[in-house]
Amino acid sequence: MARLRSRRHMTQQMLADRLGRSKSWVDKVERGVRTLDRFSVIAEVATVLCVDPTLLLGRDTPPPTGGASVAAGIDAVRAALARYDTDPDRPAATPAGDLAARVGHAWLAYEHADYPGLLRALPGLLGDAQLAHAASGSGKTASLLVQAYRITASVLVKLGQADLSWFAADRAMAVASSDPSLSASAVVPLGQALRALGCARLALAATVPATHRITTPRPPGTMLLRGALLVEAARAAAACKDANGVRELLDQAASIAAQVNHGDDPCRVGFCPATVTLARVTTAADLGDAHEAVTLHAEVVALGQWLRLPVEHRAAYLLDVAQAHLLVGDLLAAGRTLIQADRTAPSEVRLRPAARTVIAELTRGGPLPADVASLATAIGLPT
Repeated sequence: MARLRSRRHMTQQMLADRLGRSKSWVDKVERGVRTLDRFSVIAEVATVLCVDPTLLLGRDTPPPTGGASVAAGIDAVRAALARYDTDPDRPAATPAGDLAARVGHAWLAYEHADYPGLLRALPGLLGDAQLAHAASGSGKTASLLVQAYRITASVLVKLGQADLSWFAADRAMAVASSDPSLSASAVVPLGQALRALGCARLALAATVPATHRITTPRPPGTMLLRGALLVEAARAAAACKDANGVRELLDQAASIAAQVNHGDDPCRVGFCPATVTLARVTTAADLGDAHEAVTLHAEVVALGQWLRLPVEHRAAYLLDVAQAHLLVGDLLAAGRTLIQADRTAPSEVRLRPAARTVIAELTRGGPLPADVASLATAIGLPT
């Protein structure tokens, strides 16, 4: 734990504050005086440190499905983000029209949870988008570059790279600084990255003001962006344990969802009534009311509207529901939900640390069902 904490440039006091514990507790754990003997605590520490829980368990496990290629892809994306040698006098390698098509394909890869393929495409896309914007400086190339950064930030936060995700989102904010709507679109992944880093209050401070910069006279597509920001703000409020804030923000989002045309989504935020409904489930779990989350999920399943969402969104939601089932002690339902998520979007489960946490907790509960045990083996977790 001490080594991982140091890698994140965190002091013992910083770690203690994020865990809601004392500095003395952290010090005793790191010196071996106190043992991390409960998986729930291990998972909590792993979440704050943005690592897989198995790293804290000290187990030598084989890499998950596609682990080596994903690690290489993340390194390539990191290298692309670290480039500062863009020459504005050098002609863009890709015409704006072709670049727009590639950005569109990247969005589709993300929505279908093709994370390995997306990681292979992003380094080249980022480089060409940077060159195109340096060469023309137009609003169109700025929009394409911001979208490339947004996609990058979104996939990185899923793969447990919250710090790198924050960097990509911050890059998007810098490019979009002169355009309020474009800047607001970059706040969505920024809020996600900050929450993943354990900085929920900062995420709330970023998302709520962004919603106020978008007013009703704007085009419907921009109002969808406002709705997405309200949902992200609600997730941040839930992480801050602000139940009243969550309710108010989601009610505002529901009001927008009921008024606008969801077919016009130029900002690619995927906001619709179903996203608000799912957010009520996930925020209930985040607030600690897992029973309410499970009850609301049953209503979601009955309505069926959520099945129209992209597979990435559905599988990510099912992972949250599986964790809610764990919190209420229903291991069988947690396992079933996890398998449903895997069938919906395998990469969402097999490449995300959050899924490994669920499987590890299921393993502690006793013998695994055959399908969950097979999934654990595929991921590289001991059963």
